[in-house]
Amino acid sequence: MNSMTGFGRAAAQTDRYNILVEISGVNRKQTEIAVNVPRGYAEWDASVRSIVQGAVSRGRVGVSISVERLEEADGFLQLDEQKLASLAELLNRASDLTGQPLPLQASDLLRLDIVTSAAEASFSPEEAWPMVEKALKAALKDFISMRAAEGANLKADVLGKLDVLEQFRLRIAEHAPFVPVRLREAMLKRLADADLSVSADDERIIREVALFADKCDISEEITRLSSHFDQFRTLCGSSAPAGRPLDFLCQEIFREFNTIGSKANDSTLAHLVVAAKTELEKIREQVQNIE
Repeated sequence: MNSMTGFGRAAAQTDRYNILVEISGVNRKQTEIAVNVPRGYAEWDASVRSIVQGAVSRGRVGVSISVERLEEADGFLQLDEQKLASLAELLNRASDLTGQPLPLQASDLLRLDIVTSAAEASFSPEEAWPMVEKALKAALKDFISMRAAEGANLKADVLGKLDVLEQFRLRIAEHAPFVPVRLREAMLKRLADADLSVSADDERIIREVALFADKCDISEEITRLSSHFDQFRTLCGSSAPAGRPLDFLCQEIFREFNTIGSKANDSTLAHLVVAAKTELEKIREQVQNIE
């Protein structure tokens, strides 16, 4: 079981460059990968996504890659003269057609990559990719390791809370058979208070209690709860991503407790159901963080 929360960082160096890769993850219902790479290295995006998608199945994962030059180079900024000449020619033609001068700003040279740093120009994406891939996989390993450690803590927490739910289920199952008995006693007491002498063996009393017992029977819900708890434990012990099926089971467990509360018509069971649903909500909050 893995958490969707994690962080990993790794670096790779050449004699002139330092490549830093950071990966962070938070919970999300679907898989969402955001990649941030330096200008001029956009072609890494697809490869980075492919590697990360192979390692995660759920959550929002952010990948940040930076390339830093370790030493200063002569002519740190350089001019792409061919691109500048082509741009100037286009501007002159446009100026002739419009009859208005079209000045060229320094910001235009930077935006169009006509003026670039020596680091960007000399370290091509193809040359840098093997080092980036190495750092990415190392960061991803740390990221997955942290998610696994966090997942182990989540697993221990939700299974502990599931044991509490099991105790509520057992107390509900233990108390349920006494609900019709308490109804019969209450009916006889009300009749006695009204000075109506009716035997406990009276057919009308027996029929009324039997109808009520059938209406408030919660044995099926108790059995289904036991089955849901077993499935929950099985999923927690699986190596496959379990977040979505666990979330579904939480919804089903909630429905069973809700049905018990509405059918039982008993104050003791009602209090047990409220307490169980409160504990279940704690489990649901944790399940939202499980991959």
